[in-house]
Amino acid sequence: MGLGSTAKKIQTVADRAEQLYKQLVDVRKRVMELEETADETGDRVATIETEQEKQRAVLDAIAEQQGVDVEQALADAAIEDLDGDTAVEETATASDGGSAEGDDTAAAGDADVETTTDSEDGDNQ
Repeated sequence: MGLGSTAKKIQTVADRAEQLYKQLVDVRKRVMELEETADETGDRVATIETEQEKQRAVLDAIAEQQGVDVEQALADAAIEDLDGDTAVEETATASDGGSAEGDDTAAAGDADVETTTDSEDGDNQ
């Protein structure tokens, strides 16, 4: 009786070890695929960065020919971005305060629609 339960325990451990081995193989495969994807992504990023550098050089040359101060244009754009972000925040704050009035108007509009629908139903009867 002792040998039977020991054999059963050994079989259970062997089954569990086989499951773990399969999981390990699966995880190893996934890690290798992720590494490959990361390498491919790194290559794509490098290509895009190189292309961007080329485009920047072309734009700088065109700007120089046209007499445009690139640094000043970038500074102006940065200031406009900051002003735009501030304006968006102010608009969002203002609309939060006015949203309750907008909700009342929408509710009143719905009431008008319901009234119209009710009167039409009365005509049909």
